[in-house]
Amino acid sequence: MYKTSFHDHPLFPSPRFVISYCQGCKTKGTIYGGYYCNDPNCSAWFFHKKCAEAPLQINLHPSHPQHLLLLTKQLGVGVCELCGESIGTPFYSCSTCEFKVNLTCGMKPPPSAIEHPLCHDHPLVLLKKGKEKFPCEVCKENFGGPSYLCHECNLYFHLDCVILSKEVNHPCHSNHPIKLFAPENLTGDAEKICFSCEKQSENMLYHCPTCNFSICLVCTRNPPPLVIEHTRTHVHPLTLLSRTMPFTCHVCGEDGKGGPYVCLQCAFLTHGECIDLPRIISINRHEHRISFTPHLGAGYSKCGVCRKSLNQYHGAYSCSVCPKYATHCKCASRSDLWDRVDLEGIPNHDAEPFKMVGDDLIIHFSHEKHPLKFYYKNKILYDKWLQCEACMYPLAFESIYGCEECRFFLHDKCVNLPRKKKIAFSRVPHSLEVTNQVVTACRECRVLFDGFNYTFHGDWRVDVHCGSLCEPFIHDGHLHPLYIYKRWGSSCCVACEDIVHGGYMMCCDACGFDLCLYCASLPIKMWHKNDDHPITLHCGVKLSEKSCCEICERELDQCKWFYTCFDCGVTFHTRCVLGDFSRLKPEKLIFYEWNRFEVVRNNNSTRPLCSQCHSRCMVSVVLKACDGNNGYICSRSCLTNYLRSYFV
Repeated sequence: MYKTSFHDHPLFPSPRFVISYCQGCKTKGTIYGGYYCNDPNCSAWFFHKKCAEAPLQINLHPSHPQHLLLLTKQLGVGVCELCGESIGTPFYSCSTCEFKVNLTCGMKPPPSAIEHPLCHDHPLVLLKKGKEKFPCEVCKENFGGPSYLCHECNLYFHLDCVILSKEVNHPCHSNHPIKLFAPENLTGDAEKICFSCEKQSENMLYHCPTCNFSICLVCTRNPPPLVIEHTRTHVHPLTLLSRTMPFTCHVCGEDGKGGPYVCLQCAFLTHGECIDLPRIISINRHEHRISFTPHLGAGYSKCGVCRKSLNQYHGAYSCSVCPKYATHCKCASRSDLWDRVDLEGIPNHDAEPFKMVGDDLIIHFSHEKHPLKFYYKNKILYDKWLQCEACMYPLAFESIYGCEECRFFLHDKCVNLPRKKKIAFSRVPHSLEVTNQVVTACRECRVLFDGFNYTFHGDWRVDVHCGSLCEPFIHDGHLHPLYIYKRWGSSCCVACEDIVHGGYMMCCDACGFDLCLYCASLPIKMWHKNDDHPITLHCGVKLSEKSCCEICERELDQCKWFYTCFDCGVTFHTRCVLGDFSRLKPEKLIFYEWNRFEVVRNNNSTRPLCSQCHSRCMVSVVLKACDGNNGYICSRSCLTNYLRSYFV
């Protein structure tokens, strides 16, 4: 563990081989043998070794020898005195005067002039601002910062490119010198993929025509180590094979196209970035931690993320709690699933949502003033209006916990909601909170909610319905398991036939079944005031004859899901049963978008008129505006219209 003066958290040394962005010098490229931050709330991840170990002070700096320069982490203002770039954190500054330089210019200041550069035949001078309309003579890319200029030829060079010449002797290819080429000048069968990072260069690259060896400029400036000794990855030293070749990595099982690291004793091959993979991680598509195993073994069929086949002879991440769950290494380390925190050595001590205080009695964090008693299968005097305080759905037939003194009730499954978890739509852990009077719309399904929510630092609130979604998702209305996909275009929900524009949906890999998040969380069985028997969600199976909704008396579209009573044969639209405000608590004043509303049960014999669409309010719960007019609002679209007219 290493502590720097410019970073708030401890840094840990690692031989991990990554293509990353250094948070110290702000450059992207290959980092090996650097430091990484393992704090889950930190956006900074990797640092070059030299950047993490930057000196706290510099005496006799060539550009400012008269005063001491101190390393600081405060937000920088202004530009670097040497290169002209905006000051970034961390940087060196003089406490006596206004002199400031970036971290790189402080540790290794660029010379103001170069008499004999490698990249050119004439002397070069440093310009603080590059000529954006001229490309770099070496890499042919445009400038976004400082440059070197040849006055004689009127040519410009990046600061990193002046160390490159048209022909170099590279440690990764010692057989022959490699020469600078534009990709379009290479022959058709010449290798254009970098042997190190396996990326195809769009601009200039170094190439050996004799060996058909290519390496990009970034990897030329930062060559990978030729030999790596890391016994956790392999018992023998690993040597870089400096030749582009197709291979299968023995660690991750993925095919490679670049230069692998190979054990000369036992023909073990691996990608550079698969050396020192984190041992224990947590991803947002699985509720438990998963651990890296170098040989998966038998008993696993498909990856839990991509659903493609797993190879028992290669490495993977598996779950010790779920015996058949495992993922590919590349899938588990996806940037949208993993927060880049290695949990090895970190105990799993998450706060419990409740504590036992007696037989069938608990104290829940959301209701600490009284204990909650357990009722198996809801064996209490039933009130059809009672709601679970967490999910806001009717109590129905599930086991519950209740405080009869306060009429505070929670479903058994809602009592066990974890205080902190990774939700499927974010890679960082979210905390479970109780919503106050200021309600919001769930960031994923866009439904207003008044129950518990998952939030990250008080922002990006997601209700417990969406926050509890996990893979695979088993729904009674579909034969196959469903998985979470981001639909970038427009998709139609099979249950309500609403169009979802660029949002998450629960989807079936086998048959193209797409379900919106709202419909995915509809209760399968519940009570309703219009029927003395329980009603059940009817999913996609048409009735033998036409039917009308018992509430609005309109004909039922049997292509959509609906509720039905098997005792009476009556049917209901799902929106008429629940509506857009079913996750709000009746008889409560709420604040939404700086407006105050009263949540009202619509249980009168004469239904009120909606002030926006001017139709009868059919849903069970409506909003009543507290603006003097006391107009009723029946749906989310009408609420949007009301707010729009309010601000006009």
